[in-house]
Amino acid sequence: MLTYNTGLLRAAFRYTRYRHPFAINAIVILPDHLHALWPLPAGDSDFSTRWRLIKTTFSRGLRPTERVSASRSRKRERGTWQRRFWEKTIRNDGDFARHMDYTHFNPIKHSYVERVQDWPFSSFHRMVRLGRYPPESAVHPGDEPERSSGER
Repeated sequence: MLTYNTGLLRAAFRYTRYRHPFAINAIVILPDHLHALWPLPAGDSDFSTRWRLIKTTFSRGLRPTERVSASRSRKRERGTWQRRFWEKTIRNDGDFARHMDYTHFNPIKHSYVERVQDWPFSSFHRMVRLGRYPPESAVHPGDEPERSSGER
């Protein structure tokens, strides 16, 4: 659903970033979830408000066609998003690099592509343009980043 509605998702991010600034160091959008690395402004640790705004803005822009469980219906929730998110503090440059790689590797992990550069909904392409990754540095099958940097 997310990859079919990237324009709406981008608008939700813009809306949220305008009201509660944050940078996006890395992002990958998959059909049913996304991964993002955000540094927040100094003294600000409110990831929750930002995610709530992104999810709400995106969901309100969708036609209500997804299945909704009875529990979600009682709480007036849509079936688009997980109820929670995972926030993790980046400890050092090595940890940051592992999280960047893990984020960009996710389309391979979920068998959408065989090479990172083949997934269009990824900041990997921006990182290549900025010179942070050489194009040939793309992670390939068998090169999966450490599990400690992502999903459980």
